[in-house]
Amino acid sequence: MKRDSGDEHSMREVAYLHIHKKIASRSLRAGDPVSEVAIAKELGISRTPTREAIRQLVAEGILEESPGRGVIVVNLDVRDICELYEVREALEVYAVDKIARQLLGPVELNNLRQVAGEIRELAEGLQRSGAEFLDADEMMHFEAADIGFHTYLIQIAGNRRSLKMVKGLRALIRMVAMRRVGHRADDLLRIYQDHSDIVDAIEARDPARATAVLSAHIRTSQQLRLEQFVQREREAALPHDMRAFLHQIQAELG
Repeated sequence: MKRDSGDEHSMREVAYLHIHKKIASRSLRAGDPVSEVAIAKELGISRTPTREAIRQLVAEGILEESPGRGVIVVNLDVRDICELYEVREALEVYAVDKIARQLLGPVELNNLRQVAGEIRELAEGLQRSGAEFLDADEMMHFEAADIGFHTYLIQIAGNRRSLKMVKGLRALIRMVAMRRVGHRADDLLRIYQDHSDIVDAIEARDPARATAVLSAHIRTSQQLRLEQFVQREREAALPHDMRAFLHQIQAELG
């Protein structure tokens, strides 16, 4: 039975969020086709709200129309990544500057410290375990805590459009991530310290300090993403079948 006999708008939102989630979880990656029929079947809804959700994601630049392939997850290049981070930095710096000029209540400050502390606890757990990297489940925990911290900052600032834009930017940025292994403890402690310093500056009502730490934090993330992207592109250009590669060389040698 179809679930969308009543509210088409709500079903469009369901489909929209479902596709977002598939991209965030990396079950849909850059260049992958997005089938209107498959998504509708997965959700048990009709194709109309699914089609509308896909059109919305195309308009937002998360999906794109590809000749001969239909709609696919957008492919990004180095310039795209730089521009995405520039927009993300502008939006988040504005939000942090705004809230650092306010007097935040203890609940908001405590929530920020609690989310930041999740990353410190992951680092301490990794050190106790003797493992070098976070495993896949721990990385999911890390990403939830990291995204949660930045999202909560935008929520405190109270700009709904900025919040929606940042979520879209993060969905695009995650598509270029290439992690074979999780973070090390020193990576986690660096990120935790940045988050903690941002909260300290907000509590001290020091917008200059808060925005300076946030900008440096985002630019470090940008550099890591660019390195991941370049590495992925370099490896994609290399031969994967070495036996076939050697046969080709032999053929060229005559």
